[in-house]
Amino acid sequence: MIKSIRPKERDIIIHSLRGGVVPRLGLQHVQVGRNEELKSFVKNIETMVDGGTAFRMVIGEYGSGKTFFLSLVRSIALEKGLVVMNADLSPTKRLYSSNGQARLLFSELTQSLSTRTKQDGGALSNILEKFISIARQEAQEKGCDVSVVIFEKLKELNDYTDGYNFATAVSKYWEGYDTGNDVLKENALKWLRGEYTSKIETMRDLSIREYINDAAFYNSLKLYSILVRKAGYKGLLINLDEMVNLYKIPTSVSRKSNYEVILNILNDTLQGNLSGIGFVMGGTPDFLTDSYRGLYSYEALRSRLSENSFSSVLGLIDYNSTVLRLSNLTQEEFLILLQNLRHVFACGKSEDYLLPDNALIAFMNHCANRIGESYFRTPRTTIKAFLDLLSILEQYPSVKWTDVIENIDIIADSEQSGFGKRNISQSENNTEDEFASFKL
Repeated sequence: MIKSIRPKERDIIIHSLRGGVVPRLGLQHVQVGRNEELKSFVKNIETMVDGGTAFRMVIGEYGSGKTFFLSLVRSIALEKGLVVMNADLSPTKRLYSSNGQARLLFSELTQSLSTRTKQDGGALSNILEKFISIARQEAQEKGCDVSVVIFEKLKELNDYTDGYNFATAVSKYWEGYDTGNDVLKENALKWLRGEYTSKIETMRDLSIREYINDAAFYNSLKLYSILVRKAGYKGLLINLDEMVNLYKIPTSVSRKSNYEVILNILNDTLQGNLSGIGFVMGGTPDFLTDSYRGLYSYEALRSRLSENSFSSVLGLIDYNSTVLRLSNLTQEEFLILLQNLRHVFACGKSEDYLLPDNALIAFMNHCANRIGESYFRTPRTTIKAFLDLLSILEQYPSVKWTDVIENIDIIADSEQSGFGKRNISQSENNTEDEFASFKL
């Protein structure tokens, strides 16, 4: 274990996990298991670094750790020199729409732009300035004007749909940068982030006839992958979580249109039509396999996303498959997770641990009796309950864990879908002490 953890980092981790969300910092302090899964994604990232493409689906039950896993992949990609975008889909943010929902998703993706040196988002201006810096260096080497080099670098964008306007917006940022016109720079950033909603505004502010609308969603992402590589980065990784929101779209026509965008992305990445770009999408089993509303309801996607038949026959996992089903944490891994959480809570100081090892076993046993195996298979609420217990013990030193652990209320993680509330995993009548023979 890491010997010490900064109080600020500790607070971010604890507050995020108690709120049921993934912390942006310190993932390495609590990550356990999933080694083979991560290895397969590292291969994908290395392929992107070499100019290739990647497309992966991460499928897991609600609360099983999909978002945490996607955050780990994000951290690895940043360390490898990629630029990362990430966003959660919602009823107001989709891949395809005709009333601004795709544009809103695009805006969130661009606002989340992150690099190794700026990991909290908002890296668009840094990327553009690095692009300008590289152009200046080349201009000095060639003995020509910087604007000439920038024009040549952006010329490739004109070969792509919507590329001319995209290149013009980048040029406007350079113009504002060169002349000290901050208003022009901000307007160019606004256009590149997809925040304009009318042609009148774009013509007035930038002399550009179009703005990034719903129809330009996917094309604009491809243009960003070209821009970041011209700015010296290795490629662009796009993380899209909560894909189940497409499954919940009530109208079949709208669902199919969104699934067609996924099909276009899948075809482009698998066929090698793009370079240095990857997509990782997180969703639930229903989103994938439901034959009426899920991706499997679209035959073209069913055939492309079908799982390796040999792996199911042999009882093995194909970690390199396009669709990766997250394996469940084992009880041993969950125990290590609790130890890590205890370690983080104490800022890495073993002498400040609030619970002994046998208390961790007692806590796991209590959870097993309450909700069965789901406490370690979909552990979100279990983690929150454990951190709540530590918080009480920290604030009230006179309270003994033996007096309160049996009173902790644990409920199984559940998902609110459009069809009512469904418990993800629940074992009934599981009152046996399955840890009677468990040893540290």
